[in-house]
Amino acid sequence: MGQIPRRQLFSFAKKRDLGRFSPVFPGKVSPERVIPSHINAPLYYKTPQMPSSTLGEVEIKSEEVIARMRDSCKLAANILKDCGEIVQVGRTTDDIDEFVHEAVVRANAYPSPLRYGGFPKSVCTSVNNVACHGIPDDRALEDGDIINVDITVYHQGHHGDCSKTFLVGNVDELGQELVKVAEECLRKGIEACGPNKRFSGIGRAIESHAREHKFTVIPAFIGHGIGSYFHGPPEVLHFKNSEGGFMKPGMVFTVEPVISMGGPEVEILEDNWTAVSVDGARSAQFEHTIVITDSGYEILTLPD
Repeated sequence: MGQIPRRQLFSFAKKRDLGRFSPVFPGKVSPERVIPSHINAPLYYKTPQMPSSTLGEVEIKSEEVIARMRDSCKLAANILKDCGEIVQVGRTTDDIDEFVHEAVVRANAYPSPLRYGGFPKSVCTSVNNVACHGIPDDRALEDGDIINVDITVYHQGHHGDCSKTFLVGNVDELGQELVKVAEECLRKGIEACGPNKRFSGIGRAIESHAREHKFTVIPAFIGHGIGSYFHGPPEVLHFKNSEGGFMKPGMVFTVEPVISMGGPEVEILEDNWTAVSVDGARSAQFEHTIVITDSGYEILTLPD
C-alpha cells in the first residue's frame, strides 16, 4: 500500500525515540460523497484541473471580497471546532469526512478538497507519521494518536482554509509537546505579519521557534494565497529564507507550518497525495487564513 515497509518505520521509531504511537498506513477509501445539485461548486468539480500555481503577482482584495472571505473562513473554523465531537478513539477518519461533508453541505457550501487535483474526499486527515494530505479511510483512531484535520470550504465564491491537530485519548508527553510547539509556531509566524513586512520573516520566526524546542520544519509544505481560487500567490515559506516580497493591506493568505519530531524529508505514497515522514516520525500542523490590514493583520479563521 505505502512505499515504506512497516518494519522500517518501527526501526526508525525505536532508534530515534520518537515516542509511543502506531504508524499509519493507507486503508480502504469509501466512495465519493454526493454534492447536491443546488450547491455552487468550483469549476474543478465538473472539469478536472491540476492545482493552480502559487507563483506570480499577489492579489490585493477589495473590502467586499474580504467580507465574503470572512464568512467562508468563519464557516470552516466553526466546522473544524465541531470536529472535536467526532475525533474520538474508535471513530474512523472516514467518519470525520462524513461529518465534515455533511456540515459543509448543510451550510450550502462546497468542501473544497473534493476533486481538487483529483483528491477523492472532502477533508484531509493526517494521523501520526502522515505529515499532510492524508486521505480519510477506514482506519479507526487509536488511543494516543494525533490527527490533523484540514478543512477548506467554498462559500459565496470564495475559499476559507484552516486546520488543527487534535489529541486522541492519552497522548504521550512527546506527542503533546509536539502539538503544543506546532501551534506556537503558527502563532509566531502570524505575529511576524503586517503591512510592509517581509514574507521571509514568517519562516524565520517559525523555524527559530521550532529549533528552540528541538523540532524540525518540514519545508515541502507552504502557505499560499487564497480567495476565489484555492491556491495562488504568494508562496509562504515556513523556514528561514531570503525570498523577497512585502506584505500589503488586502493580501489574504494562509500560514500553515508542519512541524516534525524527526527529520524534514517526506515521501508521497502511491495515492499521489498522502505525504509520510521518511523516518517514521510524527508531525503536527496548525493553519489559519489571515488578511493584512492597514495596521497589522486579522485572523479570518477564528471560530465563534
